[in-house]
Amino acid sequence: MKIEIYDTTLRDGTQREGISLSCEDKVKIARKLDGLGIAYVEGGWPGSNPKDAEFFERMKSTRLANAVVTSFGSTCRIGGAPEHDANISALLDSGTAVCTLVGKTSMFHVREVLRTTAEENLRIIKESTAFLVEQGRRVFYDAEHFFDGYKADPEYARATLAAAGQGRAEIVVLCDTNGGTMPWEVAEIVRDIREKMDIPLGIHTHNDAECAVANSLAAVREGCTQVQGTINGYGERCGNANLVAIIADLALKMNCGCLAVPALPSLMEVSHYVAEIANLSPDNHAAYVGRSAFAHKGGIHVAAIRRNPASYQHVDPAAVGNGMRVVVSELSGRGNLLSKSEEFGVSLSDTKHVEHVLDEIKVLEAKGFSFEAADASVALMMHRRQAEYASPFALIDLTVNVEHRTGRGIFAEATVKLQVGDEVIHTVAEGIGPVNALDTAIRKALTPVYPALASFHLADYKVRILDGDKGTAATTRVLIETRNGTSSWSTVGASPNIIEASWRALADSIEYGLTLRNREG
Repeated sequence: MKIEIYDTTLRDGTQREGISLSCEDKVKIARKLDGLGIAYVEGGWPGSNPKDAEFFERMKSTRLANAVVTSFGSTCRIGGAPEHDANISALLDSGTAVCTLVGKTSMFHVREVLRTTAEENLRIIKESTAFLVEQGRRVFYDAEHFFDGYKADPEYARATLAAAGQGRAEIVVLCDTNGGTMPWEVAEIVRDIREKMDIPLGIHTHNDAECAVANSLAAVREGCTQVQGTINGYGERCGNANLVAIIADLALKMNCGCLAVPALPSLMEVSHYVAEIANLSPDNHAAYVGRSAFAHKGGIHVAAIRRNPASYQHVDPAAVGNGMRVVVSELSGRGNLLSKSEEFGVSLSDTKHVEHVLDEIKVLEAKGFSFEAADASVALMMHRRQAEYASPFALIDLTVNVEHRTGRGIFAEATVKLQVGDEVIHTVAEGIGPVNALDTAIRKALTPVYPALASFHLADYKVRILDGDKGTAATTRVLIETRNGTSSWSTVGASPNIIEASWRALADSIEYGLTLRNREG
């Protein structure tokens, strides 16, 4: 069964609070969706703002391989004719081969919003659709508030669809605009329409009851051949149907072809690309494409997936461009450590080594450490258990002072004494704050011996208070991400003393980068 995917990220998706896309952003996303094999990309409402008008003008000279760009607008005004309607004219001026027309289905909206009669609403649906078709456009009709309207007055809801059909709409799309319909209601209503009307159907759902994906799939099962939605489910209020999950479900669960090219393994990349352009953090727990979608933490789970990944994974992560991960924490078992040792290239064949590292992790996590996002610290614990491993440096002493002096204000100074081979290096450095001073002093001591350290840059420094009820005596967890231009790694420290916590994370970061990063690639 072939399903057409209709993406409305560039219109409906931008109605999400906090999203604002430039014209250039919209062009980039349109090209990305085209590469994924999306059938239709709705560019916006050309009659509503200059940005959308500019987008359609640019797309006239932009070649797409798979997607058809569509424009969106409403039926003509009450009492008016489509040939004299500014919104209809803007749809024609957009130059798109397909125009998506939205009209009212619910008598509640006809009376309370349009303030007109049932007959007049049917007229503007039929005449607006027919006029666009007469101008050589393909027309998709979005039946707004269809399911609510059907539940209140099924006969009139069907009449609105018939009016669009009489206007020669190519497909009518059933919209759950308020997002409150349940999957079994969608199935029953779509089935009724299929039995009573001979017209192609599409589905457009919102996620206000957390059912948008389920409702879309239920509609497909009952015969809808077009699914509308947005990448990552972006949209007004609680969002639209998430096309990322829908595409994966259709392809992997329902054996429905829905992409013009075999691009399913790029699904995760597209999801994260759109999030980046929209300036939103990707949802780590999103189905299929989240970083945690195939992450395993519990010891029993990891023991099972080491024998067969299918034991705790419903699909192969590679099918959607994702990958399996094993997370290390106090909940870990031997399997977690063995998986990580293989990932890090460390031999932990000695059972005692595995148990020692596991015990160390559990003790440290009880003190406030968290190793889920600090793989580099875990790798160091494993390597330190190897007889041949030698740390590039060792701490002898450190001092950090924060002072206030008249005429200078507050400043920080750190002194470190490090053992590097047979040499003791003693340095002092000032910094903007105590952690910056400590970092500067360490680098001042080690860079002459290890020039590669100059390429290490602090990419992120997160501090979390773990037991705030203890006030300023609370345990502090520090998570540091370091980059060297080609790769990144994360380390952790924890202590009631923020300087000690920061030292632990900084020292691990430097040790990992100097001795292990290149080896592990």
